[in-house]
Amino acid sequence: MPASRPNAPQWKVMVAFAAIYFLWGFSYLGIHVALESFPPFFTAGARFFIAGTALYAIASRGQAAPTRHQWRSSLILGFLMFFLGNGSLMWAQTMLPSGLAATLYATTPLCFAVIGWLGFRQHRPGGRGLLGLVVGFAGVVLLIGPGDTDSVNLIGVVLIFCSTIGWTTGSLLSQRLDKPASATLGAAMNLLISGIMLLIASGLTGEFSRIRPETLLPESILALLFLAFGPSLVAFSAYMWLLGVVSPNRVSTYAYVNPVMAVVAGWAILHEHVTLHTLIASAVILFGVVLITSQRTQPPAAEPAATRVGDAAQVTGI
Repeated sequence: MPASRPNAPQWKVMVAFAAIYFLWGFSYLGIHVALESFPPFFTAGARFFIAGTALYAIASRGQAAPTRHQWRSSLILGFLMFFLGNGSLMWAQTMLPSGLAATLYATTPLCFAVIGWLGFRQHRPGGRGLLGLVVGFAGVVLLIGPGDTDSVNLIGVVLIFCSTIGWTTGSLLSQRLDKPASATLGAAMNLLISGIMLLIASGLTGEFSRIRPETLLPESILALLFLAFGPSLVAFSAYMWLLGVVSPNRVSTYAYVNPVMAVVAGWAILHEHVTLHTLIASAVILFGVVLITSQRTQPPAAEPAATRVGDAAQVTGI
């Protein structure tokens, strides 16, 4: 993690925050529109292959060629964070409204707290963190339970949680694997490999035969290009830059801005039905996320400073 640079131009900080707020917030809308013409594995694979290829061409300039061990690390991380993480999210959005999917995905910080504590022997959440876990879980139960809306597709909910587990496990494991010195180059490798894996999965599951040029909608093609170059390339680059110039807790605010934007976009553009029950449950979940991301914790003394990105910093897929 680069040292914090508090003298970074304020306008650049504001533009970077706007990128992760808007581009990641609208990514759920983009996924929904892309899935109207493309199947889920192909959508994710094409998105990441395009973004990974472009980012690798940029990030590899002046850098040493990645080693075999670093490519193996990218294979592991690409599978967990993007093949399992984003592939499950894409599949889930064929069953769930975009706003609901975004709200459920906002529970990722809760997943970070639990898996980091129980699976990676990181610090135990404090009182505020434990309260956040309870509140966030209660919000999920309220959201998927009986209410004044149609029943929620439980398979889609399970896929969302598979997605959060994959992203969380990969993010935590990335601290222990051999990676290039350039974080951007490492991210490009992960995107490129995961794109290839998802496209292979798309072919093996027969998705290619379901793509017919005559049935492709122009808005779906534009949505796919938006996902590749907006959320995956521009927003992720802004995210990596922000982690070096402002505090992780400040960067983490997108964890509860993105779901709000996704719900509003789904309601305004896709005319998704938003009920009072959904709004209350979403507010409860986001309050739990705020409690988790705002707690002050001390990492173990033996943990290298370079790996202390913070619980709240890596909380979502791209």
